[in-house]
Amino acid sequence: MSEQLELAISGMTCASCASRIERKLNKLDGVSASVNYATEKAWVEYDAGVGPDDLLATVEAAGYLAVPVASGPEPSENQGRDPLIARLVVAAVLSVPVVATMLLHVPGADVATLILAAPVVTWCAWPFHRATLLNLRHRSTTMDTLVSLGVAVSYLWSIGALVDDGHSYVEVAATLTTFLLAGRVLEHRAKRSAGEALRALMSLGAKQVHVLREADDSPPAEVTLPIEQLRVGDLFVVRPGERVATDGIVESGVSAIDASLVTGESVPVEVGTGASVIGGTLNSNGRLIVRATGVGADTQLARIARLVEEAQSGKAAAQRLADRVSAIFVPAVLVAAAMTFLAWLVLGGSATDAVTAAVAVLIVACPCALGLATPTALLVGTGRGAQLGVLLRGPEVLESTRRIDTVVLDKTGTITRGELRLLSVTASAAASEQEVRRRAAAVESASEHPIARAITAATDHPTAVEDFAALPGVGARGLVDGDEVLIGRPALLVERALPLDDVLTSAVETAEAAGETAVVVGWDGAARGVLVVGDTVKDGALDAVRRLRGLGLEPVLLTGDHERAARTIAAEVGIETVIAGVLPEEKAAHVRALQESGRIVAMVGDGVNDAAALAGADLGIAMGTGADAAIAASDLTLVRGDLRLVPDAVRLARATLRTIRANLAWAFGYNVVLIPLAASGRLHPMFAGAAMALSSLCVVGNSLRLRRFR
Repeated sequence: MSEQLELAISGMTCASCASRIERKLNKLDGVSASVNYATEKAWVEYDAGVGPDDLLATVEAAGYLAVPVASGPEPSENQGRDPLIARLVVAAVLSVPVVATMLLHVPGADVATLILAAPVVTWCAWPFHRATLLNLRHRSTTMDTLVSLGVAVSYLWSIGALVDDGHSYVEVAATLTTFLLAGRVLEHRAKRSAGEALRALMSLGAKQVHVLREADDSPPAEVTLPIEQLRVGDLFVVRPGERVATDGIVESGVSAIDASLVTGESVPVEVGTGASVIGGTLNSNGRLIVRATGVGADTQLARIARLVEEAQSGKAAAQRLADRVSAIFVPAVLVAAAMTFLAWLVLGGSATDAVTAAVAVLIVACPCALGLATPTALLVGTGRGAQLGVLLRGPEVLESTRRIDTVVLDKTGTITRGELRLLSVTASAAASEQEVRRRAAAVESASEHPIARAITAATDHPTAVEDFAALPGVGARGLVDGDEVLIGRPALLVERALPLDDVLTSAVETAEAAGETAVVVGWDGAARGVLVVGDTVKDGALDAVRRLRGLGLEPVLLTGDHERAARTIAAEVGIETVIAGVLPEEKAAHVRALQESGRIVAMVGDGVNDAAALAGADLGIAMGTGADAAIAASDLTLVRGDLRLVPDAVRLARATLRTIRANLAWAFGYNVVLIPLAASGRLHPMFAGAAMALSSLCVVGNSLRLRRFR
């Protein structure tokens, strides 16, 4: 039985660090690890033969510090002041006169510039030097090795040049350090911005809760407690303007709940007694008393955060290639720099030009952009998805959304609401519609049948019924206003000598032709009315199908309902292909049949009977309002039951994949173009440092564009 552990790792300064830690962990027997440079975390799956202490020791042996992450990310994560800022300020202040002296050719100022630059290349650049020394102890190299070596060589060469010919090139070392520190600070800020959506989501959780506690011989009193002390089953109060402390069921009160930050639902939802509420949502007006049904890690908010973090920890196939490249990149660059130096000397160049070109090669090479390409796009894309109510399982889902060409839609609970409603009432000439509705609801109010509940729910304050009797399988009877009222199937009333007139017969035939259920009610020797009950299409289902077609996807309706009802619903939302009368265990087989015919299939469902089909599809999409089994089997979860989220989810996943590919293309292209320029002496080390910092910022900046996804 394998276990999972999330580790927060400190000390990583570039993608090579993450790649090295990942290799070390994966060398352990029974361990599968993924290290994310952007989030500074590792997700580790390990067998019983390995313990958490072994994992921590392995990371520490590699030269880094790891600590287990408590359940749920801290909202304040990475929000402290960046310690590099002070070093950047000092470097900038001291580098300005050094560069100015060089530009103005101030005579006799070379020694002064060496002195001014000394703190820059030592204290300010110490994070690079320290990481280099630490890694050398473990016989490894990282991006910091290149930076430290470039800064040290350029400064020491300046000292030698000053002694030899009276000229100093110390501005290269000073500006390099300043540019690289600036790039690192901006990169840290950009990485924090990339994870803002998830931190904002987690910050929605309440810190305190007003719990109702019962005392002897006195009414319950409100006690304010830390949220950690709330338990399942506790009653708590939510005042107007407060956030709901945790998931629960409303025991009393009526209000409107704003769930936009949790589910992406823009319109506040009216809730009353018996309604479910989600922790972190905002109570708009009324006072509610809620019974807690889930606390801590068992809340929907915590589950959303876990799904988002798991997705952010993964790596796309292209990123795996980038990781392998970055693992050998630094040694390759060191060799390239040495060869550049020797080539310049062999070809007759000056020692100064040779050193300058070699330093430029050391500095311009940047595997950091490769390491940030996928994680930052996933951070922003999955975070934005969580805000909109779309949860991606991981980067492999992105590839699936690009390839799919068919979307199979379950009917009940996916396209339709999944609950019966009273659709229409038809009265005979001898009765009014109001009287038919009132008497039918009176009898049905004593029944627990789903059809009875639909009729009762559509009538305010039904009349009391006496002498009620259920007629299993056919209907019910009871006394209402002194009359015996019979309600049920048309055959029941005909059998009991309560015939239907032409108007009611036509209403029954119309309902059955549409796949709906017709219930007839009668009294005083005749049928008096027909009540039509049926499932209704969700708001936005028609628009969702239209948008799926716009994405080049063919919708298919797959349902266990009979052909007539399925065709009616399909026609209402614009679906042409219908597979009806399917048993729950046959759904997965129909998905396989579509795949065998050459289709790349996405399956959208919400029930336990959809779980096998969701797991077997190329892309499984579960409605978050559905069964846990369906959600667990899916690749992509929609937090709310709005079908319009399906095309939104596909668009967001495709946009994230495009961003990852653009990032990787930039990161590879940058090195392919600039390393030869640096080696040829056409790129000054100072500009190489600026270009290196800019490459990572371009990758992160491109990822941040996903925050504007609509």
